[in-house]
Amino acid sequence: MSGGSGGGSSAPGRFADYFVICGLDTETGLEPDELSGENFEQTPLRRTFKSKVLARYPENVEWNPFDQDAVGMLCMPKGLAFKTQADSREPQFHSFIITREDGSRTFGFSLTFFEEVTSKQICSAMQTLYHMHNAEYDILHTPPTNDKDSCSSTGDCNGTSVSKLQRFNSYDISRDTLYVSKCICLITPMSFMKACKKVLEQLHQAVTSPQPPPLPLESYIYNILYEVPLPPAGRSLKFSGVYGPIICQRPSTSELPLFDFPVKEVFELLGVENVVQLFTCALLEFQILLYSQHYQRLMTVAETITALMFPFQWQHVYVPILPASLLHFLDAPVPYLMGLHSNGLDDRSKLELPQEANLCFVDVDNHFIELPEDLPQFPNKLEFIQEVSEILMAFGIPPEGNLHCSESASKMKSLRTCDLVSDKRNGNIAGSPLNSYELLKENETIARLQALVKRTGVSLEKLEVREETSSKKDLKIQCDEEEFKIYQLNIQIREVFANRFTQMFADYEVFVIQPSQDKESWFTNREQMQNFDKASFLSDQPEPYLPFLSRFLETQMFASFIDNKIMCHDDDDKDPILRVFDSRVDKIRLLNVRTPTLRTSMYQKCTTIDEAEKSIELRLAKIDHTAVHPHLLDMKIGQGKYELGFFPRLQSDVLSTGPASNKWTKRNAPAQWRRKDRQKQHTEHLRLDNDQREKYIQEARSLGSTIRQPKLSNLSPSVIAQTNWKFVEGLLKECRNKTKRMLVEKMGREAVELGHGEVNITGVEENTLIASLCDLLERIWSHGLQVKQGKSALWSHLLHYLENRQRKTTSGSFSTSGILLDSERRKSDTSPAMSPLRISLIQDMRHIQNISEIKTDVGKARAWVRLSMEKKLLSRHLKQLLSDHELTKKLYKRYAFLRCDDEKEQFLYHLLSFNAVDYFCFTNVFTTILIPYHILIVPSKKLGGSMFTANPWICISGELGETGVLQIPRNILEMTFECQNLGKLTTVQIGHDNSGLYAKWLVEYVMVRNEITGHTYKFPCGRWLGKGMDDGSLERILVGELLTSHTEADERQCRTPPLQQSPSMIRRFVTISPNNKPKLNTGQIQEAIGEAVNGIVKHFHKPEKERGSLTLLLCGESGLVSALEQVFQHGFKSPRLFKNVFIWDFLEKAQTYYETLEQNEMVPEENWQTRARNFCRFVTAINNTPRNIGKDGKFQMLVCLGARDHLLHHWIALLADCPITAQMYEDVALIKDHSLVNSLIRVLQTLQEFNITLEASLVKGIDI
Repeated sequence: MSGGSGGGSSAPGRFADYFVICGLDTETGLEPDELSGENFEQTPLRRTFKSKVLARYPENVEWNPFDQDAVGMLCMPKGLAFKTQADSREPQFHSFIITREDGSRTFGFSLTFFEEVTSKQICSAMQTLYHMHNAEYDILHTPPTNDKDSCSSTGDCNGTSVSKLQRFNSYDISRDTLYVSKCICLITPMSFMKACKKVLEQLHQAVTSPQPPPLPLESYIYNILYEVPLPPAGRSLKFSGVYGPIICQRPSTSELPLFDFPVKEVFELLGVENVVQLFTCALLEFQILLYSQHYQRLMTVAETITALMFPFQWQHVYVPILPASLLHFLDAPVPYLMGLHSNGLDDRSKLELPQEANLCFVDVDNHFIELPEDLPQFPNKLEFIQEVSEILMAFGIPPEGNLHCSESASKMKSLRTCDLVSDKRNGNIAGSPLNSYELLKENETIARLQALVKRTGVSLEKLEVREETSSKKDLKIQCDEEEFKIYQLNIQIREVFANRFTQMFADYEVFVIQPSQDKESWFTNREQMQNFDKASFLSDQPEPYLPFLSRFLETQMFASFIDNKIMCHDDDDKDPILRVFDSRVDKIRLLNVRTPTLRTSMYQKCTTIDEAEKSIELRLAKIDHTAVHPHLLDMKIGQGKYELGFFPRLQSDVLSTGPASNKWTKRNAPAQWRRKDRQKQHTEHLRLDNDQREKYIQEARSLGSTIRQPKLSNLSPSVIAQTNWKFVEGLLKECRNKTKRMLVEKMGREAVELGHGEVNITGVEENTLIASLCDLLERIWSHGLQVKQGKSALWSHLLHYLENRQRKTTSGSFSTSGILLDSERRKSDTSPAMSPLRISLIQDMRHIQNISEIKTDVGKARAWVRLSMEKKLLSRHLKQLLSDHELTKKLYKRYAFLRCDDEKEQFLYHLLSFNAVDYFCFTNVFTTILIPYHILIVPSKKLGGSMFTANPWICISGELGETGVLQIPRNILEMTFECQNLGKLTTVQIGHDNSGLYAKWLVEYVMVRNEITGHTYKFPCGRWLGKGMDDGSLERILVGELLTSHTEADERQCRTPPLQQSPSMIRRFVTISPNNKPKLNTGQIQEAIGEAVNGIVKHFHKPEKERGSLTLLLCGESGLVSALEQVFQHGFKSPRLFKNVFIWDFLEKAQTYYETLEQNEMVPEENWQTRARNFCRFVTAINNTPRNIGKDGKFQMLVCLGARDHLLHHWIALLADCPITAQMYEDVALIKDHSLVNSLIRVLQTLQEFNITLEASLVKGIDI
């Protein structure tokens, strides 16, 4: 994207399309430029006036129609400037870009200089304006002492206030000379910045030097317009300026695309660290705003950052120089990269930016960058910075940046005194990079780098060497040393950046999902299709890369890159950028013969630098083409004369058309490259061939990126409205796609079977998608804001809403904001339930405000969105927020998204679909905050719970931690307590101290609710706690599950059946007596074991981030413990009435049997012996635990430990052969059937490959 040819198909390979002159039109006189804002309080000299395109040659070329508005605006973005002889009047050069509707670009290069105003009318008009201004000024301010001459220019008097200054830069017609800005400009199809700058500077020099140039100006301009060709790919070209030869060279199709801006300047202005951060923001498609007094700096930074992205391309709004009249464009709710001109007086705080939640603000002149919150690290950032710094230091550029590029790097003021830093402007290049380096030793980045340097073993002295060897002295370079250095540095830095992507995406092709259907239908369903297997790609990546990569894979630029890959199968129609990238990737693959999927986070340095440098060097040493020299044109006598110091109106008759036959092409190059080059020029370095494919991709991907550049035309309200309307449509489309993508990801398997997208979603990816939803909400909320307050538009709206509500409630009207939703109870179930949580937008805000860890508004807004998502209330809350129409009207302009009713409704409807899935995006992210939990214990009503005398206790565990033992006051069954976030809850341990006369307690179930997120967990029990009751247990471990709330049942008419409620009483363990359990047959038991083991296997096959609770799979309703319990219950002889026998009794008998065997030393074989020993050791340990767990609890513990240590299948084999089994089981028992036991052992063996870690609550008190 950083260079390329214009649109149409018939463009001849000419170097420049137009030569343009802009400036003051003396006929129309002084027209104030209202759109540029800041006018009337300024003194007349500081005001902006409209500039006009005074002349252009030729009138028009059909392949690049002249856009008068755009050129006028971008040549002089701030309009005309006036100065007097007291001001400095250095000529200023800047370049600009015009992006057309179809995304193709034209480049402009303009030189602005000052000419004396000769028109008497203009001078007297200026004088009149001054009289008026001073009169008004004196009325408004008490007249200050009249000291006009005390200060000649604004620059010398920082001490005085601006209002005083305004008297100084005055104009007196009798005493002062008035100057006005004028600009000459070249419009070219490709971006040869250095060459164009030289052409313009030499033309200007010709006008201002006392000696007239050898030929009339027309000859030189004619030459550049009609006689200088574009250099073909991979060739260099030399042509003549007014005073000297000019050289440009163009990379071949196998090199990095054309890029002609000095990278050096960007690193000097910002420093490596900032450049890498800015680069990261651009890759993740944040909104980026560059801010500088110099147009050329804005352009250089923007072009450099986008060029360094190779092979990716910026897909959104790209306006490196935003004309003053287009400031309203800053509230574009889409990703953008824009440059804003600062006047050097106002600081950052004066800037009214509509949205800053995801804005990267770069103050180019002050070496300063403001980043969006939670920006992920670029992979291997430190090593990367180190590699770039080494190159910079070899060229004598300190990695921190060169301080006097920045106007006021206040942090570094102290360093200014020692002017050791290489001051390139005065030409004294530092002798070695190390003296500038000494200066920066104190700097922390450098300290970090040095540590790295030590580790990597590079000494700084060695750095000198590489540059010496690289430019072989035997080649005579045709351009000056300084310019060659710029070429070298550019290519070295670009190669290092490009290498990051070739390393990172070396095996990307494996993951591209080729469309199964034909191209046509692929295009039409483009947005629904997944074009890249993100989950598999990410699962191969090193952990530290994930936060960055998972977000990067969601960007538009990545999607377009992959689309392009899918579009061009064969090499012939491959996009040039893609061809270069793929050939590099292939080389890397050959080098790493290791399996391509095995990614390591080893940092691979760039190896392509020398080769790339060599090709540039060769082109510069041997110039391939030389253009025709400028020559006299047949002009009439007397034409071509002009006054010294004034750029003349040129003779349009000689400049309006080119030579009749293009002789130069024939003379300078074989005809074949002309033809081929003509076609290539359009495709090379730019994605826009005008064929079908491109049209498709543009249409397919126009996800709200329909606007690449605002219409640079007369900005009538209707144009502004139309632009905003496009934004609104784009936002809605983006919302639709985002919600769809998130749902597809979340619903996983179910969705895949319905034919959507990928299989699973990792925690990282979920976070990425939610972060991008937060960004979208911030963009929507900041579109069309009247006045910006705070950095987060959404949070500021919420605060306004809160304030309004508080006012209303204090004034006495009842607030209905908290709606009580009573969860439907089953008619039969009259058991106590928790009183439901109130649904309240304001309460949720309060929760967020109480979290001290969240410091910023943006952070609060994001946390609030996450909480609302988790509570499935996002759509409902936002609807409520927007139902306050008065407030919305007060805060937003008419065209804002939030005031377009239909779109707003659809948007809320899309968000409603999130209620179909469960998110834990709040609980899992804010892991350290305090959360109130509400506990309800439901004892059985049948058996006098009220007589219970012991002191109960409870301990709750979750994925993130546990509470420790909480004593429960006697007879209190409901309580709330606060503790650090436990995550999703897994188990509750409940027990009592067995004190008092009646220490028996039958607990039906326990409920625990997170009071912030409203998640409620039910822990069924249905067993006695008490000595001599049931299995004699004083404490039990209960496994819980999340209850699905009924609150949305009425809101979502969901086609999927509601989830089954768990029965109100689950008697999971052998209930009061073993006989009343439904008897299962052997087939059902085998199936239960299979299911349980399968559940565990699946658990371990999921990525770590998304595994559920393992405890539930072991001890839950249909977990492993319960399945094995069925095995041992089958055919168990039931003893006399009224006496229960438990499985544990059988296991203890088996243990005694083995221990006596040991003593009698009748041991069959070694292997068998260790198994028996292990078994006995575990049983003894469990029996000796200080905890009062009952017999079933002990059995549960044994199964869990056996699963952890991969011993279960050994123990089953052991017990099947045990004589005790013969005594205690009937002949039909499963445990006596050899074939069944063998298949059971085989199933349990599959657990061997997994590393099962048990939750602390399951194995407390046992140290095996």
